[in-house]
Amino acid sequence: MTVAVALLAYAAGAGVLGHRLLARARWTGRAPRLAIFTYLAAAWSVVAAAGLAGLTLAVHGTALGSALSQLIGACVIRLRDTYATPGGVTVAGFGLALAAAVAACAAIGATAHLRAVRRQARRHAEAVRLLGRPEPGLDAVLVEHAQPAAYCVAGPHPTVVVTTAARQALDDGQLAAVLAHERAHLTWRHHRLVALALIAERLLPFLPLMRETAGQVARLVELHADDTATAAHDARTLATALVLLAERGARDPSPAVTGLATPELAAPRSATAGLGAMGADALQRVQRLLRPAEPLGRLRRQLLRAGAAGLALTPPLLALTPAMVALVLGRVPVA
Repeated sequence: MTVAVALLAYAAGAGVLGHRLLARARWTGRAPRLAIFTYLAAAWSVVAAAGLAGLTLAVHGTALGSALSQLIGACVIRLRDTYATPGGVTVAGFGLALAAAVAACAAIGATAHLRAVRRQARRHAEAVRLLGRPEPGLDAVLVEHAQPAAYCVAGPHPTVVVTTAARQALDDGQLAAVLAHERAHLTWRHHRLVALALIAERLLPFLPLMRETAGQVARLVELHADDTATAAHDARTLATALVLLAERGARDPSPAVTGLATPELAAPRSATAGLGAMGADALQRVQRLLRPAEPLGRLRRQLLRAGAAGLALTPPLLALTPAMVALVLGRVPVA
């Protein structure tokens, strides 16, 4: 019971206070990839804590199958005697229901979300190929449209899309930098990271950390794509391209071509099927490109990685506390 309370307390505390601590962190823009994994580790540790809380309530009142090894059976018997659940079958049943609900919601939510995104991406890619024409020199699909836009469609048929207005607005170097940004989204599978954040939000939408994680991951993948693009292209060239696209887009706010849900014209959270070169935080990105900050030092980066790993490991370590205590005290046979 104590472990379950600790897990639920961790889930509530991290879910409510975690976003405040991460929001105050000034290093996230300097190491966006590390920040992405930190946000995801924090969010999914909350989900894991909720599920494990149910299991720790149920483990002592649940009969175990005969297929388990003798060692695990001996451990359970010892732990049952030492850490018996005070509520008996009632508490165990509640624990099983909680664990099953978390697991079922995670599985159903993930399946539904991924299927919807995959279906949307497939239709989007098909529409783009029907409406546009491949440009071998650009390794992208060129679509006739007055709105300047460049984005990518992830999924079964990864496609980089650029409109004729964007092609005319940018010179060769600027367009190459923008397309490198889009290919970075596909190379690093950023759509999957955004999907993980959105699924976590759907599981526990009442927790501030979950709501914050989805938006932050969508922002951070843009910064990471910028960093990848500027490894091969000048940062000022990419910043200039972003400004030009924004200016031309403001002059001609015409709707997108039917079937093209370009992320530049949609809300940030709709960017799971297509991640755009221009997002809601374009000004911040331009400033970051023009005035790049010093990269994180090796020691600080290692400490932050350890912190992210600690977030991911905290729920299972809490759940295993009784077993580790019993092992230390010699109450569990090891042979």
